[in-house]
Amino acid sequence: MRAEQLMEDRLWEYIDGLSSPEERSALEELVANHQEWREKYAELLNVHQLLNASELDAPSMRFTRNVMEEIGRYHVAPATRTYINKNVIRGIGAFFLTLILGFLAYVVSQFHWTRGHGSSNLIPNTPNLGLEKLNAVDPSKYINGTYISLFMLISVVMGFVLLDMYLNRRRHRTT
Repeated sequence: MRAEQLMEDRLWEYIDGLSSPEERSALEELVANHQEWREKYAELLNVHQLLNASELDAPSMRFTRNVMEEIGRYHVAPATRTYINKNVIRGIGAFFLTLILGFLAYVVSQFHWTRGHGSSNLIPNTPNLGLEKLNAVDPSKYINGTYISLFMLISVVMGFVLLDMYLNRRRHRTT
């Protein structure tokens, strides 16, 4: 298949007058001495003459206008800002932000804080930064399993509300 393609390419260059004089004489010799080359040359020369004899169809003067009018009949999608509700995006953002804050609160509540016994200077020869009060705070009193469960319940309810809003909006668009 590759040899036949190479033969066609060389013959087209010869027919179009693009081959060098050495290539031209070599091709004339191949066409004169080989039946396969002679048949392919006659076939390609016939195609070349048919192409030259035919006239190209020119489009009408109104072609562009007709095409543009046909395109104008179709409904083009509006810009995204017209069909994306910013309140839904803000609600989803608030949902995820509160979810992240809730997980951070849960992680902080899992730390075992030490009480302020003795010096807060854990590294010798460093100034006292007043961390005794921080060590005296007991966050487990304020952040416990009940608060985390309540937060998770509120987050799930918010998620369901956002999903309901989305599905209702989608249903109203299709009807």
